[in-house]
Amino acid sequence: MILPIVAYGHPNLRKKAVEIEKDYPGLQQFLDDMFETMYASNGVGLAAPQVNRNIRLFVIDATPYADEFEGETNLKRVFINPRIKEESGEEWAFNEGCLSIPEIREDVLRKPDIKIEYYDENFEFHAEQLSGVLARVIQHEYDHLEGILFVDHINPLRKIILKRKLGEIARGITKAEYRMIFPLLKKKAI
Repeated sequence: MILPIVAYGHPNLRKKAVEIEKDYPGLQQFLDDMFETMYASNGVGLAAPQVNRNIRLFVIDATPYADEFEGETNLKRVFINPRIKEESGEEWAFNEGCLSIPEIREDVLRKPDIKIEYYDENFEFHAEQLSGVLARVIQHEYDHLEGILFVDHINPLRKIILKRKLGEIARGITKAEYRMIFPLLKKKAI
């Protein structure tokens, strides 16, 4: 089932997500729905808070960037209860967007290397060191679990310039090719 994505301004996007247990109700169906929603929205990552669930879980499929990963084949993954333990290297800019913030893309500085611990869909533990665009996709989705959005990383002056557009997105004045929940959308009286 394709889930609606919450838009900028929704309070769930600013909450710290909570960990889940292996017996989380309907976990496999939720993961299937997350991937289906991500693909239907043309995303490469999707965090649970973006579909209005305040849990520490995100999915990625960085296959569109496969040519950027030398020897990396595991580009479709599930991250449950992840914790980034370390970020290192010299920050580099990359143009990011977000399904919760349609029509806005901005250069964001992030460190290129991460060490992350997480559980996969079978609740098997992983501790990995990842780099480049794969690390960036993970950092972006991980931020959602911490209540941080990519626009929080951009130049403050640029964010002031985007303030009006961000407000319009919260009110539903945007073009998204997928279902969304707009926190400030005024319903029309019948």
